[in-house]
Amino acid sequence: MERKVVFSGVQPSGGLTIGNYIGAIKNWISLQDEYDCYFSIVDLHAITVPQVPKNLRKNTLEVLAIYLASGLDPEKSTIFIQSHVPAHPELTWVLNSISYMGQLSRMTQFKEKSKKSEENLNAGLFTYPVLMAADILLYQTDLVPVGEDQKQHLELARDLAERFNNRYSPTFKVPEPLIKKEGAKIMSLQDPGSKMSKSDENENGYILILEKPDDIRRKIKRAVTDSIGEVKYNNEQLGIKNLMNIYSVFTGESIERIENKYEGVGYGKFKEDVAEVVVEGLSPVQEKYDDLMKNKDYLEKVYKEGAGKANYVATKTLRKVYRKVGFIQG
Repeated sequence: MERKVVFSGVQPSGGLTIGNYIGAIKNWISLQDEYDCYFSIVDLHAITVPQVPKNLRKNTLEVLAIYLASGLDPEKSTIFIQSHVPAHPELTWVLNSISYMGQLSRMTQFKEKSKKSEENLNAGLFTYPVLMAADILLYQTDLVPVGEDQKQHLELARDLAERFNNRYSPTFKVPEPLIKKEGAKIMSLQDPGSKMSKSDENENGYILILEKPDDIRRKIKRAVTDSIGEVKYNNEQLGIKNLMNIYSVFTGESIERIENKYEGVGYGKFKEDVAEVVVEGLSPVQEKYDDLMKNKDYLEKVYKEGAGKANYVATKTLRKVYRKVGFIQG
C-alpha cells in the first residue's frame, strides 16, 4: 500500500521555542515511520517581515540542525529548504490567479499582522497563505499537522485544490488536517492566555530550544501563576495548566498523575521540577545541535539531497498544472 503524504514546515525567523518543539517538531518524529514526510524550512515565508540577510542564512541552518538534532532522519523523510525548490513560488503564481481577494482579506493572521505593522503592509503578507497552499499541494499531500491557528490556512489550501480541480480536471489531492492531541499548545509564560511565540516582546514569555539551563530555570521561576496555591489543571489557573502541559510532554506523565504527585506541594517546588525536566529534555537536542553546527558539510549534504528529492516530486505536479492551464511546455 502506498503511504500517505505529510507536509509541514517552520519559518527560520529567529530562535525556535519549546512551543515549536512540542507543538510541531517533536510530533513529526513519530510520523516518519508511518507516512511519506516532507519537512521544509520555509524561508520564502520568512521575508514577508524584513530580515537581515546574514541572519536569515544563519537561522535557516540552525533550524535544519534543530530538525536533525530533534530526531528527523533524512533517510526516512525529505528535509529541504523551501527556496531551493522553484516550484513553490511558481505554483503560487498560478494559485494566486484563482484566489479571491475577499477570502485572503478574511485571514485572521493577516488581520492581526496588518494591525501590528501598518508600515510593512506588503503584498507578501496578504498572499502568503497562497504560498502555504502551494507548499502543501505540490507534494500531493494527504495530511497536514495543524493547530487551531493554522486551520484557516489549510481550509484555503483545500478550497484552492477543489477550485482548480473543478475548473481544469482533477489535479491535486485535497489535504486533510492531522489534528494534534490536546495539551500540545504551549502558552506564554507571562501571558498564559496567548500562544508562546518567539516574537513576544517580553523575553520571559518564551523558552528557546537552545536556551541555556540557567535561563530556563530563571524564566520558569518567573512564570505567571495565581494565588490559589494548588497544582490543578483547569481554566481558572491558566499559568499552572500551561506548566503542567510542559511537564507532561517532557516526562510522559499524565495530567492526573502530576496533580496527585504535587498535591499539597507549593508552586515554588513545582516550578523547580518543571525547569529541571525541561533542562534535562532539551540537553540531548542541544548537544547534538552543537555537533551538527560544527559539521556544515553534512548539513549542506542533507539540504541538497532533500532539495533533489523535493524538486523531483514538485516539478511533476507543476508540469501537470502548467499543461492544464494552457502553458506550452518548454
